Amino acid sequence: MIDFVDEIRLKLENTEGSIVFPEAFDPRVLKAADMLTREKIYLKIILLGNPQKLEEIAKENNIDLSKFEVIDWENSPLIEEFTEEFYELRKHKGVSKDECFNYIKCNVNAFGAMMVRKGLADGMVSGSMSPTADVIRAGIWIIQPKKGIKTVSSFFVMVSPDENIGDRGKMIFSDCALVVDPTPEQLADITINAANAGKAFLNTEPLVALLSYSTYGSGTGPSVDKVKEAIKILKERNVDFKFDGEMQFDAAISPTVAEIKCPTSEVAGKANVFVFPNLDSGNIGYKIAQRIGKAKAYGPILVGLNKPINDLSRGCSAEDIYVTTLMTLLQVKDHI
Repeated sequence: MIDFVDEIRLKLENTEGSIVFPEAFDPRVLKAADMLTREKIYLKIILLGNPQKLEEIAKENNIDLSKFEVIDWENSPLIEEFTEEFYELRKHKGVSKDECFNYIKCNVNAFGAMMVRKGLADGMVSGSMSPTADVIRAGIWIIQPKKGIKTVSSFFVMVSPDENIGDRGKMIFSDCALVVDPTPEQLADITINAANAGKAFLNTEPLVALLSYSTYGSGTGPSVDKVKEAIKILKERNVDFKFDGEMQFDAAISPTVAEIKCPTSEVAGKANVFVFPNLDSGNIGYKIAQRIGKAKAYGPILVGLNKPINDLSRGCSAEDIYVTTLMTLLQVKDHI
Protein backbone atom coordinates (compact mmCIF):
# COMPACT_ATOMS: atom_id res chain seq x y z
CA MET A 1 0.00 0.00 0.00
CA ILE A 2 1.34 3.45 -0.90
CA ASP A 3 2.20 5.83 1.93
CA PHE A 4 -0.18 8.70 1.24
CA VAL A 5 1.28 10.97 3.92
CA ASP A 6 4.79 10.55 2.49
CA GLU A 7 3.41 11.51 -0.94
CA ILE A 8 1.96 14.73 0.47
CA ARG A 9 5.22 15.53 2.26
CA LEU A 10 7.10 15.23 -1.04
CA LYS A 11 4.59 17.45 -2.85
CA LEU A 12 4.92 20.08 -0.13
CA GLU A 13 8.71 20.19 0.14
CA ASN A 14 9.93 23.81 0.08
CA THR A 15 6.34 25.08 -0.07
CA GLU A 16 5.48 28.31 1.74
CA GLY A 17 2.25 28.70 3.66
CA SER A 18 0.53 29.76 6.85
CA ILE A 19 -2.12 27.97 8.88
CA VAL A 20 -4.17 29.38 11.74
CA PHE A 21 -5.23 27.10 14.60
CA PRO A 22 -8.13 28.66 16.56
CA GLU A 23 -8.12 25.92 19.22
CA ALA A 24 -4.54 26.36 20.40
CA PHE A 25 -5.47 25.55 24.02
CA ASP A 26 -5.90 21.92 22.96
CA PRO A 27 -2.64 20.05 23.70
CA ARG A 28 -3.27 17.88 20.62
CA VAL A 29 -3.15 20.99 18.45
CA LEU A 30 0.11 22.12 20.04
CA LYS A 31 1.64 18.67 19.54
CA ALA A 32 0.56 18.64 15.87
CA ALA A 33 1.98 22.14 15.39
CA ASP A 34 5.26 20.98 16.92
CA MET A 35 5.34 17.98 14.53
CA LEU A 36 4.80 20.31 11.57
CA THR A 37 7.86 22.39 12.43
CA ARG A 38 10.03 19.37 11.63
CA GLU A 39 8.88 19.16 8.00
CA LYS A 40 10.71 20.64 5.01
CA ILE A 41 8.00 23.27 4.65
CA TYR A 42 8.26 27.03 5.12
CA LEU A 43 5.23 27.02 7.35
CA LYS A 44 4.05 29.87 9.54
CA ILE A 45 1.89 28.50 12.34
CA ILE A 46 -0.53 30.95 13.98
CA LEU A 47 -2.04 30.05 17.35
CA LEU A 48 -5.07 31.92 18.70
CA GLY A 49 -5.38 32.29 22.45
CA ASN A 50 -4.23 34.04 25.59
CA PRO A 51 -0.41 34.01 25.48
CA GLN A 52 0.04 33.35 29.20
CA LYS A 53 -2.35 30.40 29.23
CA LEU A 54 -0.81 29.02 26.04
CA GLU A 55 2.66 29.25 27.56
CA GLU A 56 1.50 27.19 30.54
CA ILE A 57 -0.01 24.48 28.32
CA ALA A 58 3.06 24.44 26.09
CA LYS A 59 5.40 23.99 29.07
CA GLU A 60 3.26 21.13 30.39
CA ASN A 61 3.74 19.39 27.02
CA ASN A 62 7.43 20.29 26.53
CA ILE A 63 6.71 22.45 23.49
CA ASP A 64 8.65 25.59 22.59
CA LEU A 65 6.02 28.25 21.93
CA SER A 66 8.57 30.65 20.43
CA LYS A 67 8.40 28.72 17.13
CA PHE A 68 4.84 29.98 16.56
CA GLU A 69 3.03 33.28 16.18
CA VAL A 70 0.57 33.73 19.04
CA ILE A 71 -2.37 36.13 18.72
CA ASP A 72 -4.42 37.15 21.75
CA TRP A 73 -7.49 37.26 19.54
CA GLU A 74 -10.01 38.30 22.22
CA ASN A 75 -8.11 41.56 22.74
CA SER A 76 -7.01 42.05 19.14
CA PRO A 77 -7.49 45.41 17.38
CA LEU A 78 -8.46 43.33 14.33
CA ILE A 79 -11.89 42.65 15.84
CA GLU A 80 -13.20 46.05 14.74
CA GLU A 81 -11.90 45.62 11.17
CA PHE A 82 -13.26 42.07 11.01
CA THR A 83 -16.66 43.23 12.29
CA GLU A 84 -16.94 45.81 9.49
CA GLU A 85 -15.98 43.20 6.89
CA PHE A 86 -18.42 40.65 8.25
CA TYR A 87 -21.22 43.22 8.38
CA GLU A 88 -20.71 43.99 4.68
CA LEU A 89 -20.98 40.26 3.96
CA ARG A 90 -24.13 39.69 6.02
CA LYS A 91 -26.13 42.93 6.05
CA HIS A 92 -28.27 41.75 3.12
CA LYS A 93 -29.55 39.06 5.50
CA GLY A 94 -30.81 41.72 7.90
CA VAL A 95 -28.01 41.15 10.41
CA SER A 96 -27.12 44.16 12.59
CA LYS A 97 -23.59 45.46 13.18
CA ASP A 98 -23.88 44.57 16.87
CA GLU A 99 -24.72 40.98 15.96
CA CYS A 100 -21.70 40.88 13.66
CA PHE A 101 -19.47 42.26 16.44
CA ASN A 102 -20.70 39.64 18.90
CA TYR A 103 -20.12 36.84 16.39
CA ILE A 104 -16.53 37.89 15.69
CA LYS A 105 -15.76 38.79 19.32
CA CYS A 106 -17.17 35.59 20.82
CA ASN A 107 -16.31 32.98 18.18
CA VAL A 108 -12.68 32.02 17.70
CA ASN A 109 -13.50 30.12 14.50
CA ALA A 110 -15.04 33.27 13.02
CA PHE A 111 -11.90 35.23 13.92
CA GLY A 112 -9.70 32.54 12.36
CA ALA A 113 -11.81 32.37 9.21
CA MET A 114 -11.64 36.14 8.87
CA MET A 115 -7.84 35.95 9.08
CA VAL A 116 -7.95 33.55 6.13
CA ARG A 117 -10.36 35.78 4.21
CA LYS A 118 -8.12 38.83 4.73
CA GLY A 119 -4.97 36.98 3.66
CA LEU A 120 -3.43 36.93 7.14
CA ALA A 121 -3.37 33.12 6.95
CA ASP A 122 -3.62 30.75 3.98
CA GLY A 123 -5.85 28.19 5.66
CA MET A 124 -7.48 27.15 8.92
CA VAL A 125 -7.73 23.85 10.78
CA SER A 126 -10.22 23.63 13.66
CA GLY A 127 -12.86 21.42 15.25
CA SER A 128 -10.99 19.44 17.91
CA MET A 129 -12.97 21.37 20.53
CA SER A 130 -15.78 22.89 18.41
CA PRO A 131 -18.95 21.45 16.85
CA THR A 132 -18.62 20.75 13.13
CA ALA A 133 -21.46 23.17 12.39
CA ASP A 134 -19.51 26.02 14.01
CA VAL A 135 -16.47 25.47 11.79
CA ILE A 136 -18.46 24.99 8.59
CA ARG A 137 -20.69 28.00 9.30
CA ALA A 138 -17.60 30.21 9.63
CA GLY A 139 -16.33 28.84 6.33
CA ILE A 140 -19.55 29.39 4.41
CA TRP A 141 -20.38 32.81 5.90
CA ILE A 142 -16.87 34.27 5.80
CA ILE A 143 -14.74 32.43 3.23
CA GLN A 144 -17.77 31.68 1.01
CA PRO A 145 -18.07 29.22 -1.89
CA LYS A 146 -15.95 29.52 -5.03
CA LYS A 147 -17.37 31.42 -8.00
CA GLY A 148 -19.78 29.22 -9.93
CA ILE A 149 -20.11 26.78 -7.02
CA LYS A 150 -23.01 27.06 -4.59
CA THR A 151 -22.32 23.88 -2.64
CA VAL A 152 -19.54 23.23 -0.15
CA SER A 153 -18.93 19.49 0.13
CA SER A 154 -16.40 17.05 1.54
CA PHE A 155 -14.25 14.18 0.37
CA PHE A 156 -12.09 11.37 1.69
CA VAL A 157 -8.90 10.13 0.13
CA MET A 158 -9.19 6.34 0.33
CA VAL A 159 -6.03 4.26 0.01
CA SER A 160 -6.71 0.59 -0.72
CA PRO A 161 -4.18 -2.24 -0.36
CA ASP A 162 -5.23 -3.25 -3.91
CA GLU A 163 -3.01 -1.10 -6.14
CA ASN A 164 -4.86 -2.29 -9.27
CA ILE A 165 -7.79 0.02 -8.57
CA GLY A 166 -7.98 3.80 -8.77
CA ASP A 167 -4.62 5.56 -8.83
CA ARG A 168 -2.47 2.69 -7.51
CA GLY A 169 -5.09 2.08 -4.84
CA LYS A 170 -5.79 5.74 -4.17
CA MET A 171 -9.32 7.08 -4.72
CA ILE A 172 -11.53 10.08 -3.92
CA PHE A 173 -14.91 9.37 -2.27
CA SER A 174 -17.47 12.22 -2.09
CA ASP A 175 -19.65 13.40 -0.42
CA CYS A 176 -19.36 11.24 2.69
CA ALA A 177 -19.76 13.78 5.48
CA LEU A 178 -21.67 16.95 4.65
CA VAL A 179 -24.54 17.24 2.13
CA VAL A 180 -27.36 14.96 3.25
CA ASP A 181 -29.58 14.64 0.17
CA PRO A 182 -28.19 16.75 -2.68
CA THR A 183 -30.36 18.12 -5.46
CA PRO A 184 -29.17 17.53 -9.04
CA GLU A 185 -27.53 20.97 -8.99
CA GLN A 186 -25.79 20.22 -5.71
CA LEU A 187 -24.70 16.83 -6.99
CA ALA A 188 -23.13 18.53 -10.01
CA ASP A 189 -21.28 20.92 -7.65
CA ILE A 190 -20.14 17.99 -5.51
CA THR A 191 -18.81 16.30 -8.65
CA ILE A 192 -16.82 19.39 -9.67
CA ASN A 193 -15.46 19.73 -6.13
CA ALA A 194 -14.48 16.04 -6.08
CA ALA A 195 -12.74 16.29 -9.46
CA ASN A 196 -10.76 19.29 -8.21
CA ALA A 197 -9.75 17.23 -5.18
CA GLY A 198 -8.64 14.48 -7.55
CA LYS A 199 -6.43 16.92 -9.45
CA ALA A 200 -4.59 17.76 -6.22
CA PHE A 201 -4.47 14.45 -4.41
CA LEU A 202 -4.18 11.89 -7.22
CA ASN A 203 -1.13 11.43 -9.43
CA THR A 204 -3.19 11.01 -12.58
CA GLU A 205 -6.17 12.70 -14.23
CA PRO A 206 -9.47 12.40 -12.35
CA LEU A 207 -11.93 9.95 -13.89
CA VAL A 208 -15.24 10.59 -12.16
CA ALA A 209 -18.05 8.07 -11.76
CA LEU A 210 -21.46 9.26 -10.55
CA LEU A 211 -22.71 6.24 -8.65
CA SER A 212 -26.16 4.71 -8.49
CA TYR A 213 -27.92 1.37 -8.13
CA SER A 214 -28.48 1.68 -11.89
CA THR A 215 -26.07 1.56 -14.82
CA TYR A 216 -27.17 3.44 -17.93
CA GLY A 217 -30.88 3.02 -17.18
CA SER A 218 -30.83 -0.55 -15.87
CA GLY A 219 -32.87 0.67 -12.90
CA THR A 220 -35.42 3.42 -12.38
CA GLY A 221 -36.47 5.72 -9.57
CA PRO A 222 -36.09 9.26 -8.21
CA SER A 223 -32.46 8.70 -7.16
CA VAL A 224 -31.53 7.51 -10.66
CA ASP A 225 -33.31 10.49 -12.19
CA LYS A 226 -31.35 12.83 -9.89
CA VAL A 227 -28.00 11.42 -11.05
CA LYS A 228 -29.07 11.63 -14.69
CA GLU A 229 -30.05 15.27 -14.22
CA ALA A 230 -26.68 16.00 -12.57
CA ILE A 231 -24.94 14.45 -15.59
CA LYS A 232 -26.95 16.74 -17.86
CA ILE A 233 -25.96 19.80 -15.78
CA LEU A 234 -22.27 18.84 -15.92
CA LYS A 235 -22.43 18.55 -19.70
CA GLU A 236 -24.01 22.01 -19.91
CA ARG A 237 -21.21 23.44 -17.75
CA ASN A 238 -18.49 22.09 -20.07
CA VAL A 239 -16.33 20.86 -17.20
CA ASP A 240 -12.66 20.07 -17.86
CA PHE A 241 -12.59 16.48 -16.59
CA LYS A 242 -13.96 13.12 -17.70
CA PHE A 243 -17.10 11.90 -15.96
CA ASP A 244 -19.79 9.32 -16.58
CA GLY A 245 -22.90 7.82 -15.03
CA GLU A 246 -25.18 6.86 -13.77
CA MET A 247 -23.33 3.62 -12.95
CA GLN A 248 -23.03 0.97 -10.28
CA PHE A 249 -19.83 0.72 -8.29
CA ASP A 250 -18.76 -2.56 -9.89
CA ALA A 251 -19.08 -1.05 -13.37
CA ALA A 252 -17.08 1.97 -12.24
CA ILE A 253 -14.17 0.03 -10.75
CA SER A 254 -13.96 -3.34 -12.54
CA PRO A 255 -12.71 -3.45 -16.17
CA THR A 256 -14.42 -6.83 -16.61
CA VAL A 257 -17.82 -5.57 -15.48
CA ALA A 258 -17.37 -2.31 -17.40
CA GLU A 259 -16.75 -4.24 -20.62
CA ILE A 260 -20.13 -5.90 -20.19
CA LYS A 261 -22.23 -3.02 -18.86
CA CYS A 262 -20.74 0.08 -20.51
CA PRO A 263 -18.01 -0.84 -23.02
CA THR A 264 -17.85 2.61 -24.65
CA SER A 265 -17.30 4.56 -21.42
CA GLU A 266 -14.06 6.50 -20.90
CA VAL A 267 -14.52 6.21 -17.13
CA ALA A 268 -16.09 2.83 -16.38
CA GLY A 269 -13.67 0.20 -15.14
CA LYS A 270 -10.97 2.74 -14.32
CA ALA A 271 -12.67 5.42 -12.23
CA ASN A 272 -10.64 6.97 -9.43
CA VAL A 273 -13.16 9.56 -8.17
CA PHE A 274 -16.50 8.26 -6.90
CA VAL A 275 -19.48 10.55 -6.30
CA PHE A 276 -22.26 9.06 -4.18
CA PRO A 277 -25.91 10.07 -4.69
CA ASN A 278 -26.50 10.97 -1.03
CA LEU A 279 -24.88 11.05 2.39
CA ASP A 280 -26.31 7.66 3.40
CA SER A 281 -24.53 5.85 0.60
CA GLY A 282 -21.36 7.94 0.84
CA ASN A 283 -20.88 7.55 4.58
CA ILE A 284 -21.73 3.85 4.53
CA GLY A 285 -19.54 3.31 1.46
CA TYR A 286 -16.36 4.79 2.87
CA LYS A 287 -16.79 2.94 6.16
CA ILE A 288 -17.29 -0.39 4.38
CA ALA A 289 -14.14 0.26 2.34
CA GLN A 290 -12.30 1.16 5.54
CA ARG A 291 -13.52 -1.64 7.80
CA ILE A 292 -13.94 -4.56 5.42
CA GLY A 293 -11.77 -3.52 2.48
CA LYS A 294 -8.91 -2.46 4.82
CA ALA A 295 -8.58 0.88 3.03
CA LYS A 296 -7.16 3.84 4.92
CA ALA A 297 -9.42 6.90 5.02
CA TYR A 298 -8.00 10.42 5.11
CA GLY A 299 -10.52 13.16 5.73
CA PRO A 300 -13.12 14.46 5.57
CA ILE A 301 -11.65 17.46 3.80
CA LEU A 302 -13.88 20.41 2.88
CA VAL A 303 -13.86 21.60 -0.71
CA GLY A 304 -15.69 24.31 -2.63
CA LEU A 305 -14.66 27.30 -0.49
CA ASN A 306 -12.60 30.20 -1.80
CA LYS A 307 -9.82 29.28 0.62
CA PRO A 308 -9.32 26.08 2.60
CA ILE A 309 -10.82 25.56 6.04
CA ASN A 310 -10.95 22.07 7.49
CA ASP A 311 -12.90 20.53 10.33
CA LEU A 312 -11.52 17.99 12.79
CA SER A 313 -13.29 15.29 14.74
CA ARG A 314 -13.44 16.04 18.45
CA GLY A 315 -11.98 12.56 18.97
CA CYS A 316 -8.98 13.28 16.75
CA SER A 317 -5.35 12.60 17.67
CA ALA A 318 -2.37 14.92 17.23
CA GLU A 319 -1.41 12.75 14.24
CA ASP A 320 -4.86 13.33 12.69
CA ILE A 321 -4.46 17.10 13.08
CA TYR A 322 -0.98 16.90 11.56
CA VAL A 323 -2.23 14.99 8.48
CA THR A 324 -5.27 17.26 8.04
CA THR A 325 -2.96 20.27 8.13
CA LEU A 326 -0.70 18.77 5.46
CA MET A 327 -3.77 18.15 3.29
CA THR A 328 -4.92 21.74 3.91
CA LEU A 329 -1.51 23.01 2.80
CA LEU A 330 -1.79 20.99 -0.41
CA GLN A 331 -5.18 22.64 -1.00
CA VAL A 332 -3.46 26.00 -0.53
CA LYS A 333 -0.69 25.07 -2.96
CA ASP A 334 -3.06 23.78 -5.65
CA HIS A 335 -5.84 26.35 -5.02
CA ILE A 336 -8.38 23.62 -4.20
